[in-house]
Amino acid sequence: MTKYTPIIGMEVHCELKTNSKMFCSCPNGLGLEAEPNIHICPVCLAHPGALPTMNLEAVKMVIKVGLALGADIPTISKFDRKNYFYPDLSKGYQISQYDQPLTKNGKLTIGDKVVRITRVHLEEDTGKLIHPDGASYSLVDFNRAGVPLMELVTEPDITSAAEAKKFCQELQLLLRAIGVSDADMEKGQMRCEANISLMPAGLERVAKNFGTKVEVKNLNSFKAVERAIEYEIKRQDDLLATGEKIIQETRGWDENKNQTYSQRTKESAHDYRYFPEPDLAPLWLSTEPPPGDSAHYIKIDVEEIRRTLPELPQAKRQRFQTEYALNTEAATLLISDPAIADYTEKVFSELIAWLSALESVEGTAEEIIERERAKLGKLVAGWITTELFKLLNEAGQTARDLKITPENFAEFLTIVYQNKINSSAAQILLREMFLTGKDPSAVLEEKDLKQIDDSASLDAVVERVISLNPGPANDYKKGKENALQYLVGQAMKETKGKANPQKLQELFRNQLKS
Repeated sequence: MTKYTPIIGMEVHCELKTNSKMFCSCPNGLGLEAEPNIHICPVCLAHPGALPTMNLEAVKMVIKVGLALGADIPTISKFDRKNYFYPDLSKGYQISQYDQPLTKNGKLTIGDKVVRITRVHLEEDTGKLIHPDGASYSLVDFNRAGVPLMELVTEPDITSAAEAKKFCQELQLLLRAIGVSDADMEKGQMRCEANISLMPAGLERVAKNFGTKVEVKNLNSFKAVERAIEYEIKRQDDLLATGEKIIQETRGWDENKNQTYSQRTKESAHDYRYFPEPDLAPLWLSTEPPPGDSAHYIKIDVEEIRRTLPELPQAKRQRFQTEYALNTEAATLLISDPAIADYTEKVFSELIAWLSALESVEGTAEEIIERERAKLGKLVAGWITTELFKLLNEAGQTARDLKITPENFAEFLTIVYQNKINSSAAQILLREMFLTGKDPSAVLEEKDLKQIDDSASLDAVVERVISLNPGPANDYKKGKENALQYLVGQAMKETKGKANPQKLQELFRNQLKS
């Protein structure tokens, strides 16, 4: 790949989670309904005389995305008809946006790379074709027809499959953080397409001598995005190496064969015969009064939308790394779901309150944070991203389903911090809390999980283990450290895992020295 530079632009479609569809009052089930054609109406099916009514909530969501991406919001935006025929498109055209989209000129940073966003616009989704096994016909489910669909188009700033994957992941984080979509790729709520070409190495990008562009569709996972682009780069490189030409076309991705395949030659914009949608008024997106009769416009308050923007993922990731002394990986996991991020912050705050109330922990809350920031951050992040995530995954639940309150989780971490329970018992305790929602103190008593760490209780256990295992005891006296671990393990069995292993090590060392 030394002769060519990959030039990649992304197109991402994302279903918006509004209550109703884009141009009618049908419920928005995102096309995930259990039965076909239950959320449809004359507007969805394009019956004669049925007229669209604009879903302003969807419009505001796309503007919100634009604002989060630092994009320009134009004064006027309108909808257009994109004309083409396909069985899942009942009208014979799609209501979309062409020359006056809702947002232009945004950007999204991935690492050190700034990816420019050409536009983010709004359109309606199509129906869904169903192909029964062995049948010579296809069925159409129109539940998804009319679902609000955001389309984002980037400039060709991406130069590798890994960058493309990272871009899609960062975009998903952003969409979830601002609450416009769950962007679940497995459910079809976020669909990625890649435009790929190869430019001869050494040429200036400003010349836009990017080579022939190929679009790859059917990318329904981040893994598919990366693998399909890697495959397509190699395919084009192999063709050019043998003197063949690249054909401008649309290709699909075969997940089973791990290769792209030709679908059709690529259409141009003029093939769609765009023209303004006559049944929808244009949008006025300025605080200034519109020209002429204001009744001809639908007015949207962009500044009101701007005020609803939350802290964005990249800023939150950086803050988590600073405030909680987390590495990038841990911070990224914790901000991946806004509910988890909020839960984490509450747990950390409650943990500081618990520790401040302990006589054994010196200092004010601020002093504890300053002194033990890294230790506490690792404690919180570790238990949430490993054990709690594992429990959620096993149960098929999300953070919104958690029965453990942040206060109870912080109390649990305080118990762990004080070494009142060993790691095995801690996992049992957390699982019981997860299942019942009970506070950790109650579970400790019910399950008798509290750790034994007083010498008076453990001296007899240590003596008995030494007497029953003279060989390992003598091995330790001869300098074999592994023998000590064996003796500690025997003592843990004696106490049914309730003894403090650090205390046992101390007692064994003392008795075997005497």
